[in-house]
Amino acid sequence: MADMAVQSDVMEAAGPYDRAKALSAFKLGDLTFYWITRISAISVLLILGGIILSLIVGAWPAMKEYGFAFLWTQRWAPSADPPVLGALGPIYGTLITSVIAMLIAIPVGIGIAVFLTELCPQWLRRPIGIAIELLAGIPSIIYGMWGFFVLGPFLANTFQPFMIRIFEGIPVLGAVFAGPPSYLSLFNAALILAIMVLPFITAISVDVFKTVPPVLKEAAYGMGCTTWEVVRSVVIPSPASA
Repeated sequence: MADMAVQSDVMEAAGPYDRAKALSAFKLGDLTFYWITRISAISVLLILGGIILSLIVGAWPAMKEYGFAFLWTQRWAPSADPPVLGALGPIYGTLITSVIAMLIAIPVGIGIAVFLTELCPQWLRRPIGIAIELLAGIPSIIYGMWGFFVLGPFLANTFQPFMIRIFEGIPVLGAVFAGPPSYLSLFNAALILAIMVLPFITAISVDVFKTVPPVLKEAAYGMGCTTWEVVRSVVIPSPASA
């Protein structure tokens, strides 16, 4: 008992000093963490600003020589006299392929996320999740080569002729699928873009759906709702309303 009393007196005597020292260490750690995260966030803005500035500097000679008319000029003839440079075609192709890619990737990514969080067996979630995340690690040049040498011939020989006949005469879609079948079609490029962004959309959707409170889903199931009704009325709207 005497030994315990002595140890207690020693701890009480050293307590205020140890607490002050611990608080000082925590304060220094918090301050260091704050500045590291702040510098990291600011560096992202600086890098983005540097990219924009370098693009403007690189494009300035062309803009100064040909003016801003190249934005709505369709013809591209650098060997003509005088040269004609029009960026309307690439701009149109970029916008159309991006829109089609998002129309494909967003529903598919959300569907995969719903399956992984609500329907998939527990033992299968991790393998499927890892397989989808591995798609994000494939270099874009690999996607491009696969799209040109594998996906392109398949679309040109089987899919595109069918789609050309269906959408002939329909605005926008008719222009997207118009012309002879080609390995370099807009749909082929859009499909490759959709596959490239699919892992990111799926990962974000899974993280968002995991934030839905389980009590809300349990209450919906308790009221006799089906899985589809729970997903439609609880899982998807809850993150959006938050």
